[in-house]
Amino acid sequence: MMLADVGADVLKVEPPAGDDSRGWLPFAVPGPDAAPGAEEESAYFLSANRGKRSVRLDLKSPEGAQRLRDLCADADVLVENYRPGLLARLGLDPASLRAANPRLVTLSITGFGSGGPDGTRPGFDQIVQAEAGLMSLTGDADGDPTRVGLPIADILAGMFGAFGVMSALHERETTGVGRAVETSLLAAVTSVHAFHGAGWLAGGRVPARTGNRHPSIAPYGTFRCADAALVIAVGSESLWRRFAAVVGIDPAREDVATNRDRVAHVDALQAEIDGLLSGRAADDVLAELQREGVPAGRIRSIPEVYDWEQVRHLGLVHELGHATLGQVAVPGGALRYDGSPAASSVPPPLLGQHEDLAWDRPWLDQQAVTGGAA
Repeated sequence: MMLADVGADVLKVEPPAGDDSRGWLPFAVPGPDAAPGAEEESAYFLSANRGKRSVRLDLKSPEGAQRLRDLCADADVLVENYRPGLLARLGLDPASLRAANPRLVTLSITGFGSGGPDGTRPGFDQIVQAEAGLMSLTGDADGDPTRVGLPIADILAGMFGAFGVMSALHERETTGVGRAVETSLLAAVTSVHAFHGAGWLAGGRVPARTGNRHPSIAPYGTFRCADAALVIAVGSESLWRRFAAVVGIDPAREDVATNRDRVAHVDALQAEIDGLLSGRAADDVLAELQREGVPAGRIRSIPEVYDWEQVRHLGLVHELGHATLGQVAVPGGALRYDGSPAASSVPPPLLGQHEDLAWDRPWLDQQAVTGGAA
């Protein structure tokens, strides 16, 4: 989807029964301008398939396998997320496809990477959130390990994969030859451990769950006002002095004078700040913090996020004309170019919607500057 948003023509190859996520909750219902007889569609599928065309292929059949080879013969990119070894058994492994088309860039996304003792394991998002240590970092200190509320391992692997593809396409401009790019859910999550990973590898420190608190900075987290909670991030000493003036604390007091002092006394500091804010309205506190340049924010629900004028201004709500649902809104892309949001205008496809086009491929003569992807 990220490649489609920057101009790639993406052909989604689905098994005859379709991508499993087409049946996942929640569902989007047909709108007032929907096609007659339109049925609900998976919002999960809609969220991840903007900019793609759809064809069905049974890769286990000789005919289906040959059709994929034909598509890859003049494609720029193949993205696949089968378990290691499966495509090789079908004669469709990246090495074989690249032998027929040396310019082909292949991206393989697996659960646990290729090779190694766990390379053949299947990997769903939450399995890897657990195995890659993310759940051990998430949740309250005295609660259970908790998954991130989004399929973050899946998403990170796709983002790293898109970066790898673009790097390989850039290199191909010089060499004329594609690359076999690989990433995995395990690699994606482990590579963003950031200071938690470095703290263990370089310092021998085992990170613990801290809930909404930051393990290295204080005050930083959720604080309770009279009518709502705010998230406040006091990430420097100058911010601490400004924050302390707003809430009524002496910033030079011995137990809170430095960040190290504040982290050491974080429980008492949290209780003190909550007490000082308990009689004040959240909006008033937020306005005062913003005047002082102290980072702070509300805890918004998903509906509140999409009603937020700033989100609309950034083009983060993208409306598309779906083949059966009519006009549907989906989350927009995160990138902007020269002030304009980048998001494909091609709506998520119906199953097999573009099979007639796929075999003629008339759009190959109208590629975007960035090239196409199958």
